[in-house]
Amino acid sequence: MQYQISGKQIDIGEALQVYVKEGLGTVVEKYAERPTDAHVIFSKNASEFACETIVHLSTGLTAQASARSHDIHASFDQCAEKMEKQLRRYKRRLKDHHSARANPVDVFEGASYILAAEDGPGDVEPEGMEPIIIAEMETQIPSLSVGEAVMQMELAHAPVVVFRNEKSNGVNVVYRREDGNIGWIDPGNQA
Repeated sequence: MQYQISGKQIDIGEALQVYVKEGLGTVVEKYAERPTDAHVIFSKNASEFACETIVHLSTGLTAQASARSHDIHASFDQCAEKMEKQLRRYKRRLKDHHSARANPVDVFEGASYILAAEDGPGDVEPEGMEPIIIAEMETQIPSLSVGEAVMQMELAHAPVVVFRNEKSNGVNVVYRREDGNIGWIDPGNQA
């Protein structure tokens, strides 16, 4: 597994990097057979250290956890515990998807845009009907089953996941509804 360990406005020493590699490696390899890479980012806000960990698995799923503590090692330990809990919860499904999938998930490129927020009702409207785009970037759209997409959304704590449905080959969306349930949009499955 490849590691990218960095700090936002703080210096990450060699001892902490070794500690993170050993701790995270043990947790991830226990539950996921072929992890590909991990990103660990440390930051400091006043007297607290924050640790955010993102692990990409060969099944195309991404697990994410974060924690805060007054000690940088304790923030990582708490983050690793959260990661272990997530992976343990989904272990059976991760193993099932892993064994059924001979190759990693297919990923398609797509464009992602960030639109400027509306400031308020008294503001001047733009001349055209087009929204103001403040950022444009490439994004990846994985080819998943609906179950994998829901699991991806829950592992990444994301409010929505856009994916290419493996069965219909169409672009689908799963999202968390306000009532706590999961919604699924499949435009190709119309009556």
